[in-house]
Amino acid sequence: MNNIAVIYKSNYGTTKQYAGWIAEALGADLFESSSIKPEKLMTYDIVVYGGGLYASGILGVDLVVKNPCNRLVIFTVGLADPDTTDYTETLTKNLPADLRSTVKVFHLRGGIDYKKLGFIHKKMMAMLKNQLAKKPVQERTEENKYFLETYGDKIDFTSKETVVPITTYVQTLRGM
Repeated sequence: MNNIAVIYKSNYGTTKQYAGWIAEALGADLFESSSIKPEKLMTYDIVVYGGGLYASGILGVDLVVKNPCNRLVIFTVGLADPDTTDYTETLTKNLPADLRSTVKVFHLRGGIDYKKLGFIHKKMMAMLKNQLAKKPVQERTEENKYFLETYGDKIDFTSKETVVPITTYVQTLRGM
């Protein structure tokens, strides 16, 4: 019997939401990263780890990078559109080369509620807004334009359907 743990680190809730959907679909144990001891990771056949993306860092990913897992799957959650975003730099920064070559990574789109942002994240978003506002209009991507149009609003891109590729992949691992 294969047992699965879904572990997450979430600042504002979207990663937690995705982790819950994944755990539910897989019948897996669900843990916030601070509530699981590193030595427990090896007791699971498969560990699915989810972390929010912040300034090209994957929140809390050191838990699974620095501690062995039998089989590891990672998902990230950020504001950028995964269909048009290159995550190579982020993965290079956060995952050692041997892990990058063996671990399947999925990218999901989260959301933002500017009213709930902490001080540092508010400053970072304001800096990004100012940087994009200075960019010539003809050089702005559709995503840049959308960001500027919706700055300060509450936006939610989460969708339960987007976890299906993750749960399908994990099911294939389960059958190995």
